Amino acid sequence: MSASATMLPERATHQQTRTFNQQLVLRALHDRSPLSRADLARLTGLTRTSVGDLVGTLMEDGLVEEVGRGRSSGGKSPILLRVAPDGRHVIGLDLGEAQFRGAVVNLRGEILRAIGLPLEGRDGDAAVELVHRLVDELRADDRAPLLGIGIGAPGIIDTGTGTVRWSVNLDWAELRLGPLLEGRFGVPVVIANDSHAAAVAELTFFRRPRPNNLIVIRVGRGVGAGIILNGQLFQGDGHGAGEFGHVSMGGAAPCRCGRDGCLETLTSMRSLVDAASAVEPSITDERGLVAAFLAGGSGIRKLVLDAGSQLGVAVGWLVGVLNVRHVLLVGPVAAFGEDWLCEVQRSARSSVLGLLAQDTQIEFGHVHDDVVALGASALLMEQQLGLGLVR
Repeated sequence: MSASATMLPERATHQQTRTFNQQLVLRALHDRSPLSRADLARLTGLTRTSVGDLVGTLMEDGLVEEVGRGRSSGGKSPILLRVAPDGRHVIGLDLGEAQFRGAVVNLRGEILRAIGLPLEGRDGDAAVELVHRLVDELRADDRAPLLGIGIGAPGIIDTGTGTVRWSVNLDWAELRLGPLLEGRFGVPVVIANDSHAAAVAELTFFRRPRPNNLIVIRVGRGVGAGIILNGQLFQGDGHGAGEFGHVSMGGAAPCRCGRDGCLETLTSMRSLVDAASAVEPSITDERGLVAAFLAGGSGIRKLVLDAGSQLGVAVGWLVGVLNVRHVLLVGPVAAFGEDWLCEVQRSARSSVLGLLAQDTQIEFGHVHDDVVALGASALLMEQQLGLGLVR
């Protein structure tokens, strides 16, 4: 029995079967190209006749291309194939708190163009209009067929329906952003929490070999985590998995979520800049904070390292609950460097059972301005072509 037959619904239609088998072929080429048709038949469990037919269709559609000949094993040299990098493009968006950033991404995860538009206090409908403008500008000079739009946004996101259930900074509540954009631009749209998207980017593009389980913690103006379990993005029953930036740490500082003492009020870059400016009024932004920390000022170093210690406690909780051995830290905090990372590691390991701490790697992830846009693009590729996440 072929690999496709074992994974399809019992009464799958012919078109469903064909689409599934096309995705098997595309996935094999995406992960292991270049491959010959015989290689594809062996890897997918499909017959050579089926593979030949599927490859022909995919080539006509511009998704697969020939890239020369391989070594002969005695007969005619096989023709090698790969996914055509520019057979489709994806628009990936990062709806951040200071700016909305977008990128045109090809099927190899290469960023072809990226731009950012300042948010400048926009929220509600005005923020939606800025999304429209960003997509329009990214599409203006791109002539490749558009596969769809992938979006990473702060807050609690129902990826299944494309709904922003709650995003406090953007004043969005139960906003069906995905369907709105699908209606405007006529292409599929996937939307996910920004930390979830960052985790998908790490897994899809930057981790070799790919771990089955991974936690990616993104610390910038906010704090959140993306959790990969058994090769799949874990979103939780209410789509809020990883929102641990709004777990109370017992402090009194008011949080933008309406509660007091959240982890975010102690460890986010926004909170650290505010606290540092009280120590050194000349510090007004993240760049100034990082410079002061690296310069060695004792007051600023203590403030930043104390925040790293608090974050480490929360990381220890996650490790204790999930027993995930790979934890990556991404975002602007990476600029603090090894001293900050060591404090997070020390605190995390002292906050969890020794055996679990011993088995856990806590390190910086890939430093990339467009990591959220890349991850959102990967989710779109997974949905439409079967590419991206590990199965």
